[in-house]
This record gives sequence, structure tokens and C-alpha cells, in this order.
Amino acid sequence: MTNVIITIFVVGYLLIAVENITKINKAGIALLMGVLCWVGVMIDVDFFATLNNCPNGIDAIHYIGSHIFNEKLAEVCQTILFLMGAMTIVETVDSYGGFGFVRRILYTPSPKALLWKVVGLTFILSALLDNMTTSIVMTMVLRSIIPNDRETRIKYAGMVIIAANAGGAFSPIGDVTTIMLWINGNVSTVGIITGIIIPSIICAAVPTLIMSATLKGTIEKPEQNEAEKNSPFPTHVRNIILFLGVGGLIFVPIFKILTHLPPFMGVMLALACLWIAVEIIIASTHANRRKIYESVGMANIISRIDMNTIFFFLGILTAVNTLDITGSLKALGIWLNESVGNIYIVNSLIGVFSSIIDNVPLVASCMGMYPIADAATVAADPTLTAYMQDGLFWELLAYCAGTGGSLLIIGSAAGVVVMGIENLSFVWYIKRFTLLAASGYFAGILWYWFEKTILVGLL
Repeated sequence: MTNVIITIFVVGYLLIAVENITKINKAGIALLMGVLCWVGVMIDVDFFATLNNCPNGIDAIHYIGSHIFNEKLAEVCQTILFLMGAMTIVETVDSYGGFGFVRRILYTPSPKALLWKVVGLTFILSALLDNMTTSIVMTMVLRSIIPNDRETRIKYAGMVIIAANAGGAFSPIGDVTTIMLWINGNVSTVGIITGIIIPSIICAAVPTLIMSATLKGTIEKPEQNEAEKNSPFPTHVRNIILFLGVGGLIFVPIFKILTHLPPFMGVMLALACLWIAVEIIIASTHANRRKIYESVGMANIISRIDMNTIFFFLGILTAVNTLDITGSLKALGIWLNESVGNIYIVNSLIGVFSSIIDNVPLVASCMGMYPIADAATVAADPTLTAYMQDGLFWELLAYCAGTGGSLLIIGSAAGVVVMGIENLSFVWYIKRFTLLAASGYFAGILWYWFEKTILVGLL
């Protein structure tokens, strides 16, 4: 049954890739793929219960159908709720014309200068927030800067995906995989930042250099968007909404550190505060209050959230979870270790695979296979130095798993949300950005190899 589940996943993945040919919405395919994969698990429930260490005396159907399924569903729902909250916050800021402030700061008539500004801001925000939230914010900012030229805008949107993943890789809170490695003690805060920041910068800079060489002409200065033109609120109120929304998102990692609650709870807190502020602002408006509620009230804003992206995420994550349950991802990790062995090649391939399947279970499998080596272990076997805290293996794993997802548009959360907002196709991204992303990805790995093998020797 494992082979059947893998086949369902591969066929579903291919149908998503050729959406522009079949004209079947990718969200529907993803949902069907997720359900069928779980049906496959339940058909051979006894085998998979044993494979996942079902305790003696516990019914296999109950263990998989309730315990394992609910555990995996909880992980998926946390991501979905985070995405829904972040999208609602960003949509609220945009509906009130709050991004006008950012547009005025970022705008420049030079397409090359604008590209570097967008990539730089995306890179920094991704390290402070996370790659998914940053992608939502920056895609909406681009809509404010380049509202009428979609062909130009989606070029910048593709670079947002690459920059967001690169910026999240070196920060302990910038990507789910780096958070996992940081919390587990595989990397430290200082270690991951100092070890990976230069490869991450290279990962973003190389594609930007290549892309900037192709940009010509000028960027037309955008006028106020409809939200700003028709807003009944003065500029300072729109700026308050902007800083409440974006500031709340920036506070999410701090909230997680202080409370140890999942990140989606921090997003819910930020959304609640913004929601209350919006209600107070509308209530304090004396003219056309009912009309304002109908146009920019929270109920109206929530109805504009892109549920297509939400359902696509739900289907993909649900299907990937079954690959974890079947042991396929762990088997992949074991195969890489036994067949390849070289740390640089193993991690490079993990990054490539993370553009096809979720990098979270891949990294979790590696963490399970390679325990953190302590000083006594390394003294007995010096070859295990790479597996100490902040060792070469863990740093490179954080970089590759974090940035490898840029190779395909559905290989990362950043790619999926931009795909949904701008309605980009799988094939479009492959044609225009896969090689660009690969140039930065492998350039960062080469620098890391040079630094650890040659530069260290010279110094």
C-alpha cells in the first residue's frame, strides 16, 4: 500500500503541475490527493500502526485513525490558522490603504533599483517574521507599487519567493525547519546566524544580479489605489492600521519565545488587536458609518480571503503527512546516508527534495537519524564533529532545507501563498525562476564549502 500512496502523491503532483493544461483547479486536486492518501493508510491500517510503534493492546484503527491522524491534523491546522490570520491582517492593512506608506518609501522609477529594494526588504523581514508571512506582505506591497502591469509585477513576485526563503534560512525564527533545529538544540542563535548568513545573502543576491541585468525601462509612478482614494480615514489613521498589522506580525516570534505557545496563537493575538482597533476607528466615524462597515468592516474583509490557497495548502500538507507515516521520508534519508554519505551532497539533495515534498518531515527524519554529538562522543570518534551543536551538518541542513524550496513554486510556503495571490502557474515558475533559484542555491552551498574547507585552512 505504501507504493500506492506514493503513486497517488506523484500523480496528484503532476496534475497540479499541468493545471494550465487540464484546467482543473489545483486546490481540488490537492484535496483529493490528501484524502486518497489517508484512505490508503486506513486500508492497510494494521501495517502502518505497527510501523508507527502502536503500543500493545491498542486497536490499530483507533491508534492511526484517532491518535496519529489527530496529531498530524493539529500540525496542519496550526499552519492553516496561521496563514488565515496573516492573510486577514494583510488584507485589512491593504483595504485601509495602509501600504501607501511603504509604497512611497520603496518606489523608484528604476526597475533595477526597485528590484534590489524589494529583495532587500523581503530578506530582512523574512528573518524577523517568517518566509510565509513576509511573502504575503511583500506581494501586497508589490500590488500597490505596480498595480497595472501584471507581467512586470509577477517577475518581482518570483524574486520575493527566493528572497523570503533565503532570509528565513539564517534566522532561528525565519523558517519552520530552522525553528525545529533551534528548539531541539542542533543549532544556537549565534551559531545559525553567523554560520549561514553569508550563504543566505549569496542565495538571494546571485538571482537578483541575473534578474536585474534583464530589466529595462522605467516603473510608472503609481497613483493612490482605490482604498486610499475612497478611504474616509485620514493618512495618520491608515498608518496606524499599517503599524498595528505589520507590528503585530513582527511580534509573533517574540510572543512564541515569551509564552511557548504555537506561532498561530501570536497571529490570532495580532489579529484580535487589529480587529478591535478597526471597530473602534469605524465606531468613532460619524458620517456614513453603515457604509463604512459594509466596505471595510472585518466581516467584509474576511470574505475576501483567498480560500483557494487555504484549501490547496490543506490538501498538500495532508498528503505529505501520509508520506511521513508510511516511512517513505525516513527511508529517503537512510538511502541518502548509505548511498551518498558526503555531507555536502546529502544536504544539497535534501534541499532539492524539499522543493517537491515538505521540508519539515525531511528535517525531522534527519534529526532522528543523527543525534547531536557531545564532546565525549567526538573525542571517541572525531568524524562526528559535523554533528555537534552548530556543526557543519546542521548548519548546512538549515540552509538547504530552507532555500531549496525555491526551486519549485509549491516547494515552500512562500511560493504557495504567492502562487495563490497572483494566480501563478507551476510551469510558469519553472520556465522563469527555477534556474534562477538554482543559481543562488548552489552558489550559497559552494561558498559554504569554500569557507569550511579552504578558507579555514588558509586562516
